[in-house]
Amino acid sequence: MTTPTSTQRRLLDDASSLFDREFGSDAGEPDGAWWAPGRVNIIGEHTDYNGGYVLPIALPTGTVAVARRRDDDLVRLASEGKRVEVRLGEVSREAGLGWASYAAGVGWAARRDGLDVPGLDIAFAADVPRGAGLSSSASLSCATASAWNDLAGWGLDGSGIARLGRLAENEIAGAPTGTMDQLASVLCEAGHALRLDTLTNETMQVPFDLADAGLALLVVNSHAPHELVDGAYGERRRACEEAADALGVARGRLCAEIDGRDVDAVDARLAGLPDVPRRRARHVITDSARVLAVDALLTGGVTRDKARDVGALLTASHVSMRDDFEITVPAVDTLAAALVAGGAYGARMTGGGFGGCVIALVDVEGVDDAVAAARRAAHDGGFPEPEPFVALASAGAHRLV
Repeated sequence: MTTPTSTQRRLLDDASSLFDREFGSDAGEPDGAWWAPGRVNIIGEHTDYNGGYVLPIALPTGTVAVARRRDDDLVRLASEGKRVEVRLGEVSREAGLGWASYAAGVGWAARRDGLDVPGLDIAFAADVPRGAGLSSSASLSCATASAWNDLAGWGLDGSGIARLGRLAENEIAGAPTGTMDQLASVLCEAGHALRLDTLTNETMQVPFDLADAGLALLVVNSHAPHELVDGAYGERRRACEEAADALGVARGRLCAEIDGRDVDAVDARLAGLPDVPRRRARHVITDSARVLAVDALLTGGVTRDKARDVGALLTASHVSMRDDFEITVPAVDTLAAALVAGGAYGARMTGGGFGGCVIALVDVEGVDDAVAAARRAAHDGGFPEPEPFVALASAGAHRLV
């Protein structure tokens, strides 16, 4: 256990108070408290279901779960203003558990794997913005899985905990996520990004201590309403599968089978495809290659000398998402351009698309200018007031108490 940060202490107090109000009089004190962070992906978007690379960091925002093991099969879950009770045998997608499906689904997944799953009383407090592409749901499921793992004595490693979180999201909550969000929430280390090969789930810790280099990763929540999301993700996945079929590549392996570092060679390989699957495939293949390029630049640590090249790759990723994958919206395009005009080395939308956050690599002393430029541009464009914060590469899930 490590000393909680100020954010974790605040959330721990909130979750502990909620636990006492909801469950405290029933069976004594909670058994402990667990933390799992949200994440922001530096680069590599929609590559995860195409066998490519991603490069997330864990955020200093996340979820605290205060929990107590039960002697029966009842799971009682509480979040501020919301409470759900369900028997483990009744957990299903059809049960309509809403937000609690991300947590109760962990117990369902563990039972499916043949683990002994006790009931649980668990209360949550979180500060990951919802709907911003920062993995608030993975934070919730991984905090729950970490608590259950300790209290039930499953002995799972980080990958096993992340897997239960993913199964809860996929099978019970019905969210078609890959494993990046959960693995980042569990495996990230402070001062590092996590390079993840989504084909093999092999990981590597990449130095990302920006403060030592006088740099900052600025995250700007556009607060743009998510437009055209229904069916849009599935359409893009199907387009990638169509491209793979036409190229004679196994589905889910586009990035693994085609080297994206030579763009001319990629264009030549994709030349015979219809326009939409060609552009969708070009994005995921080249964005996976951009992950490796950023990884190479960060070898040996982050420096200002490397910042311009890293920034150019971030901006190239945004252009690819905008023009080839078509998942940006005017609000995030405006913010990305304004951040660069305001002094950032580069900027890109992060997350699944159609809203959410823009990230930018900036000098520490340039944060205020970049934020001011983003706010002016959003105001002038008639978009919602953006909400900025500086993201520190933080530690993954762990026990607090």
